[in-house]
Amino acid sequence: MTEAWREVAERVRNWGRWGDADQLGTLNLITPARLAAAAACARQGRAISLGVPFDAYGPQGSSGFRRNPIHLMAVDGGDANFAELLGGWGGHSEAQVAGMYANGPMRFNDDYIMMPLQAATQWDALSHVYYDGLLYNGVPAAAVTSFGATKLGIEQVAERGGVVGRGVLLDVARHRNVARLDAGSVITPQELQAVADAQGVDFAGGDIVLVRTGWWTRFLETRKQSEWFAGSPGLSWRCAEWLHENEIAAVAVDNPAVEVLVPEDGVLMPLHMLTLRDMGMPLGEIWDLEALGQDCAADGIHEFLLCAPALRIPGAVGTPISPVAIK
Repeated sequence: MTEAWREVAERVRNWGRWGDADQLGTLNLITPARLAAAAACARQGRAISLGVPFDAYGPQGSSGFRRNPIHLMAVDGGDANFAELLGGWGGHSEAQVAGMYANGPMRFNDDYIMMPLQAATQWDALSHVYYDGLLYNGVPAAAVTSFGATKLGIEQVAERGGVVGRGVLLDVARHRNVARLDAGSVITPQELQAVADAQGVDFAGGDIVLVRTGWWTRFLETRKQSEWFAGSPGLSWRCAEWLHENEIAAVAVDNPAVEVLVPEDGVLMPLHMLTLRDMGMPLGEIWDLEALGQDCAADGIHEFLLCAPALRIPGAVGTPISPVAIK
C-alpha cells in the first residue's frame, strides 16, 4: 500500500506550479480577488475565537519533544523596587529613573512565556515535514539546520499577511449526528464531499477548510494527553486528492494532527507528506471549533472570513496562532 500514496503524490504535487523559487505553496491560491471576496463573508459583525488556551494544562504531555507552555511573571505587584533594575532608561541615569519611579504613581507588570511553537493551536510550515531528502518544491532537507529553516520557514507565510481568506466549516461530527467522532474514526474524501453537499457549500479556489470532529471536547473532559493523541480521529490520506481538486489553500482540524493517527496501511502520517511536502499546503492543528460549529448550525451559514496570521519568526517550522472566524 506504500506505493498507493506515492502514486497520489505524483498527481497532487505542485512543485514548479508557482515557480521554482516558490515558498508559499497553495497559499498562492488566495489571490487578491479571492481575498476581497472573502471579506464579504463578514456580514453580521460577529467574531468567533478558534484557538485553545496557551497554558500549562494543554494537550502536550510532560515528556517528549513538546511540552505545554510555561508562563512566568518577570515583574508583578511585589516588585515595588523594580526601578533599580531598569538602569538607565529613556536617556536618564539609573538614579534619575529610580527617583521618578519612587515618586511617581506608575507601576507595571510584565511577563514572558516558554513554549514549543506547536504546543497548542498552530500552523505547520512547509519546512515541517519531508521525505526522500526533499521538502516542498524540491528544496533539500538540509536547508533546515540547527539554526532553523533557511527555506520555507513560517516567516514566508507571515510576510504575506498570514493565512487570511474565505473559511469553510465542514462539520463532520454534526453530519454524523454525534457530539464527536469515535476514537480512530477515519474521514474519507467522499464524506467530506457529502458534508459539503448537505451544508450547501460550494468551493472556490483558495478556500481554507476547517473540519470539525468534536475531538477537542474529548481532551477537555479527560485531560489525558497521551490517550487524546493516540485515539485521534481525522482525515484519511486519500483526502489529499479531494483537497487538490477543490483547490483548497489550507486545512485545519480540531485534533492533534489533522489526519487520523492510527497508521493507515502501515504508513506513518502520509497526509502530512502529501500536503506539506508535495502540495505545499499548510496544516492547522488543535483548533477549537465548538463555538463555530454551534454558530454555523444555528444560522445555516458555513462560510466566514478567516484570519489566522502566523508569527513572524524567521526560520521557524511552525507557529502558534489565535485564529478568528468573522461572520
